[in-house]
Amino acid sequence: MTGPTPRDTVAPARTESRPALRIPVVSGVGTGPTELAAFDAALVAAGIADRNLIRLSSVIPPGTVIERPADGIEVPGEWGDRLYVVIAESRTSQLHDRLAAGIGWVQEATTGRGLFVEHEGHSRDEVETHIHDSLHALMRVRDIDFGASQMLLADTVCNGPAACVLVAAVVEAAPWTGRAPDVIEL
Repeated sequence: MTGPTPRDTVAPARTESRPALRIPVVSGVGTGPTELAAFDAALVAAGIADRNLIRLSSVIPPGTVIERPADGIEVPGEWGDRLYVVIAESRTSQLHDRLAAGIGWVQEATTGRGLFVEHEGHSRDEVETHIHDSLHALMRVRDIDFGASQMLLADTVCNGPAACVLVAAVVEAAPWTGRAPDVIEL
């Protein structure tokens, strides 16, 4: 039986044969009569409403370019499509509660592979600290140093009746196929 390949000898992924995956990281703040309505308003503000969100774990594929668009994004896909995201979001209906959310990432400069982390809290400082701590821990456990971290943070205060803040890395949209998923028999 062979053991795992040492992490430092893994060849960098070949990315020249496929176009770069562009992942915009966006934020939104919303208010509404309920926490769910505030969440929807935050999705609209972030430019990613009217899709079915599917949460992803936090591995950035090789060949990825992370973008922070200043003027928002054109939401990929069409009404009701699947939208794959890494998302941090916090909601409250407690008057004067502070909310913060953020996504941080690290990437290897030569391949574009990396890691996302997402955190929520009650202040930008709290979320920033958690992002730095998590990214360092994720790299340490993999024995990889992707370099300095980057992040996008958003915050708000609930002025009633409900508020939401979110940050999302928008990975990809996909239409529904109209067929049942494959069944795997065990």
